[in-house]
Amino acid sequence: MDSNLEDLIKIFAKTADEMQMRKLFEEVFTPSEQKDFALRWNLMKDLYRGIPQREIAANHGISLCKITRGSKILKQKDSYCRRILSDRYDDHLHI
Repeated sequence: MDSNLEDLIKIFAKTADEMQMRKLFEEVFTPSEQKDFALRWNLMKDLYRGIPQREIAANHGISLCKITRGSKILKQKDSYCRRILSDRYDDHLHI
């Protein structure tokens, strides 16, 4: 893995304060990149809640390819995103 990416991951992992994390996002990522991150997370939440992929695509104006990637991630038993969503919403997967 790229050492710059490793460095950035370490910085994010050490940033525990929500306001500092927001500031870090604003300084490192453009508004467009932040919007892309938020959209990616939103579609993961929609998938987890069992919303059909075509409906998600129509609601957000995105391709099925982006949604399929998220779906594959959530189907992995060791997926960290899946674990976060399970902890947030309930104790089992809806997909």
